[in-house]
Amino acid sequence: MLSVKNLKTYFPIRKGIFQKTVGYVQAVDDVSFDMKKGETLGLVGESGCGKTTTGRSILQLIPPSSGSILFNGKNISGASDADMRSLRRDMQIVFQDPYGSMNPRMTIRNIVEEALIVQKIGTPKERFERVRDVLHKVGLDDTCIYRYPHEFSGGQRQRVCIARALILNPQFIVLDEPISALDVSIQSQIINLLAKLRDELELTYLFISHDLSVVEYLSDRVAVMYLGKIVETALASELYANPCHPYTQALLSSIPTMDAKKRAKRILLQGDVPSPIHPPKGCRFHPRCPICKDICKSETPPLIQISESHSVSCHAVE
Repeated sequence: MLSVKNLKTYFPIRKGIFQKTVGYVQAVDDVSFDMKKGETLGLVGESGCGKTTTGRSILQLIPPSSGSILFNGKNISGASDADMRSLRRDMQIVFQDPYGSMNPRMTIRNIVEEALIVQKIGTPKERFERVRDVLHKVGLDDTCIYRYPHEFSGGQRQRVCIARALILNPQFIVLDEPISALDVSIQSQIINLLAKLRDELELTYLFISHDLSVVEYLSDRVAVMYLGKIVETALASELYANPCHPYTQALLSSIPTMDAKKRAKRILLQGDVPSPIHPPKGCRFHPRCPICKDICKSETPPLIQISESHSVSCHAVE
């Protein structure tokens, strides 16, 4: 369904009276992956590694600098506004902040119905029935239709955002940290709802998250990002059982646990994440890597296949 090849998204840095470009923030740098229909790909990494920019670049919400994005065999890189408007029926997003992504002056009906109006789908009566149906799918009743976002809890707002994404019957949805702004007690409800909707509607998810436990539960495959690059991809079960990249090992060791033995083996990375304006030469992880070699400081490791479903970008991996 989706094929991303050599995706780059750079943001120019401008200074002076004439706003001359003096550099670039390399938010996403040479990212490639494929997704099958009905699959959930988890995208994980530290804050600022480029996960959200990757998701928004795929949807053309942020114009990518270079690379190709094929959706159902069609290259959508640099697509016109008219072409993207028709593609919006198949590609949607659920944002991280459910309150900030909704207009507080619009009722829930207007928020969910807006996409149908833009796409010129149905009569007012047909749109109203469709809004009711999709609200029922996400666990909200008819009393919600004429209320406003401020009248809902965080979990209910996120259900509205999910309903808004589903109203056009899309095939592919980017879930941009959909539970990070919610209470822990509500997170499990939203995750179970997303899993249920995926199975019922045969949806394909790009699931962006910091919560590694949730990623393992919801994802079929997992891709690990560090400073704009993917450093490891594998089936979720394989990645969690056998992480090969030192950064992935450190991420997984940070998962909270009650086991004192596992806590004692926690890997603590030294230093801060380098600047994406001037990323390190060679492997971008080498300034913090506990097994860094001389070659890591000069040559960028390729993403090599170590098994049928497992790839890793590391000079230390044979």
